[in-house]
Amino acid sequence: MATVLKSFDKWKSFLGDRVEEAERVGMNDQTIISLATQIGNYLSDKIDPENQEERLLKQMWDAADEQERKSIACVMFKLAKNA
Repeated sequence: MATVLKSFDKWKSFLGDRVEEAERVGMNDQTIISLATQIGNYLSDKIDPENQEERLLKQMWDAADEQERKSIACVMFKLAKNA
Protein backbone atom coordinates (compact mmCIF):
# COMPACT_ATOMS: atom_id res chain seq x y z
CA MET A 1 0.00 0.00 0.00
CA ALA A 2 2.94 2.35 0.49
CA THR A 3 3.29 2.77 -3.28
CA VAL A 4 -0.36 3.81 -3.56
CA LEU A 5 0.23 6.53 -0.98
CA LYS A 6 3.17 8.08 -2.85
CA SER A 7 0.94 9.56 -5.58
CA PHE A 8 -2.30 11.34 -4.72
CA ASP A 9 -3.78 10.42 -8.12
CA LYS A 10 -3.00 6.74 -7.46
CA TRP A 11 -4.54 7.11 -3.99
CA LYS A 12 -7.75 8.58 -5.44
CA SER A 13 -7.92 5.80 -8.01
CA PHE A 14 -7.33 3.18 -5.30
CA LEU A 15 -10.11 4.72 -3.20
CA GLY A 16 -12.40 4.83 -6.21
CA ASP A 17 -11.86 1.12 -6.79
CA ARG A 18 -12.64 0.38 -3.13
CA VAL A 19 -15.83 2.47 -3.29
CA GLU A 20 -16.94 0.54 -6.38
CA GLU A 21 -16.27 -2.77 -4.62
CA ALA A 22 -18.22 -1.65 -1.55
CA GLU A 23 -21.17 -0.60 -3.71
CA ARG A 24 -21.07 -3.91 -5.59
CA VAL A 25 -21.47 -5.84 -2.34
CA GLY A 26 -24.44 -3.68 -1.35
CA MET A 27 -23.00 -1.06 1.00
CA ASN A 28 -24.89 2.21 0.97
CA ASP A 29 -23.21 5.62 0.85
CA GLN A 30 -23.60 6.28 4.59
CA THR A 31 -21.92 2.99 5.49
CA ILE A 32 -19.05 3.71 3.13
CA ILE A 33 -18.63 7.22 4.55
CA SER A 34 -18.66 5.83 8.09
CA LEU A 35 -15.90 3.38 7.14
CA ALA A 36 -14.00 6.20 5.41
CA THR A 37 -14.12 8.17 8.68
CA GLN A 38 -12.70 5.20 10.59
CA ILE A 39 -9.98 4.75 7.97
CA GLY A 40 -9.20 8.48 8.14
CA ASN A 41 -8.73 8.20 11.90
CA TYR A 42 -6.39 5.25 11.44
CA LEU A 43 -4.36 6.93 8.70
CA SER A 44 -4.05 10.14 10.70
CA ASP A 45 -2.82 8.26 13.76
CA LYS A 46 -0.61 5.60 12.18
CA ILE A 47 0.60 6.58 8.69
CA ASP A 48 3.01 9.38 7.80
CA PRO A 49 1.84 11.44 4.82
CA GLU A 50 3.92 10.76 1.71
CA ASN A 51 3.00 13.81 -0.37
CA GLN A 52 1.77 17.39 -0.01
CA GLU A 53 -1.90 16.52 -0.53
CA GLU A 54 -1.81 13.89 2.20
CA ARG A 55 -0.01 16.30 4.56
CA LEU A 56 -2.77 18.86 3.98
CA LEU A 57 -5.48 16.25 4.56
CA LYS A 58 -3.77 15.13 7.79
CA GLN A 59 -3.53 18.72 9.03
CA MET A 60 -7.20 19.29 8.23
CA TRP A 61 -8.17 15.97 9.83
CA ASP A 62 -6.18 16.71 12.99
CA ALA A 63 -7.74 20.20 13.30
CA ALA A 64 -11.29 18.95 12.71
CA ASP A 65 -13.85 17.81 15.26
CA GLU A 66 -15.79 14.56 14.74
CA GLN A 67 -18.54 16.13 12.59
CA GLU A 68 -15.99 17.93 10.43
CA ARG A 69 -14.07 14.68 9.99
CA LYS A 70 -17.26 13.04 8.71
CA SER A 71 -17.58 15.92 6.25
CA ILE A 72 -13.99 15.43 5.07
CA ALA A 73 -14.66 11.70 4.67
CA CYS A 74 -17.80 12.51 2.66
CA VAL A 75 -15.85 14.80 0.34
CA MET A 76 -13.13 12.16 -0.10
CA PHE A 77 -15.87 9.61 -0.88
CA LYS A 78 -17.23 11.90 -3.62
CA LEU A 79 -13.73 12.57 -4.92
CA ALA A 80 -12.98 8.83 -5.05
CA LYS A 81 -16.28 8.12 -6.83
CA ASN A 82 -15.29 10.56 -9.55
CA ALA A 83 -11.71 9.30 -9.86
